[in-house]
Amino acid sequence: MDGYLRSADALAETVAAFRREPLVAVDTEAASFHRYVDRVYLIQLSTRAATAIVDPLTVSDLAPLGGLLADAGVEKVFHDADYDLRILDRDYQFRARHLFDTRIAAQLAGEPAIGLAALLEKYAGVRLPKTHQKADWSRRPLPPEMLAYAADDTRHLPKLRDALRARLAQLGRLSWAEEEFSRLEELRWSGPAGDGDAYLRVKGAKTLLPRQLAQQEDRALFRIIGNEALLAVSRALPRSAAEFSRIPDLPASLARRHGAALLAAVARAQGLPEAGLPRIERVRRPPKDPAFDGRVERLKAVRNRVAQELGIDPGVLCGRPTLEAVAHAAPKDRAGLARVGELRRWQADVLGDALLAAL
Repeated sequence: MDGYLRSADALAETVAAFRREPLVAVDTEAASFHRYVDRVYLIQLSTRAATAIVDPLTVSDLAPLGGLLADAGVEKVFHDADYDLRILDRDYQFRARHLFDTRIAAQLAGEPAIGLAALLEKYAGVRLPKTHQKADWSRRPLPPEMLAYAADDTRHLPKLRDALRARLAQLGRLSWAEEEFSRLEELRWSGPAGDGDAYLRVKGAKTLLPRQLAQQEDRALFRIIGNEALLAVSRALPRSAAEFSRIPDLPASLARRHGAALLAAVARAQGLPEAGLPRIERVRRPPKDPAFDGRVERLKAVRNRVAQELGIDPGVLCGRPTLEAVAHAAPKDRAGLARVGELRRWQADVLGDALLAAL
């Protein structure tokens, strides 16, 4: 059952065995450093005794994997589950239940370094190599050393989970983590389907006029042309190669290499009808409210004091958006505090009296 799974039969057989285990560690590999449109290119699974790597490019039916993730009888262990859960929802509509996130556990335990490599070295005595941190997981075939590197991301997670769970129990914070884990089950992909508006993530893109927005082929943007050069061309909208020399942020080498493609893209953009242009919603900031700002600062001060006493990062104990929600509601008592949906139960237990006193 241990290996590189490239067929539906092999996946079904492995998942059937893994569903008899109490827990399965899970990780995914994408290729946003190399591709413009991101997707899942590899999925790693580990029990305490075995590791399997799923190739979603060759496995025709991933339904057994969706069944495993949804099985509440098997605990799924992730490190920093947020993005993995969102892209599994985006690409396959898979939803996970009964989760344990070692990154969240480390934060609540007050660990100063919460990266997987640092935690594995501290709690499991394992040093992860950094060789393939920015590897192109979309390439095929994947060499054995890349598969081994991917396998290490989940192989040691069960041991790390055990150590962090014991630490949280010792600190009396296991219930805090369990409430956070249960909330992870609600995560869904919130971006556009297929990430078609990925160009909006380019710094400065939202300042452009509608006709000046563009997309590139399925390669990481910086591997074709840098953001500064792309935005400069988008602003200048050149109609001939001669005009490239008047664009300071467009190097001559890029103009020579991509000139024809840039001019073609500009022409296509100029030819779009008004109805076909992207529209960007710009959110207006609310006017300043000194009374509200004062409440937030008082809440922040007591949050920071309690965080220092607990030896935990203030943002982990209670983030600013939650403090602002409490400041908006301005509850008078515990019942009012309980009605602030952004505030976790464990946060109300730990911080409730201090927050009410500050208000």
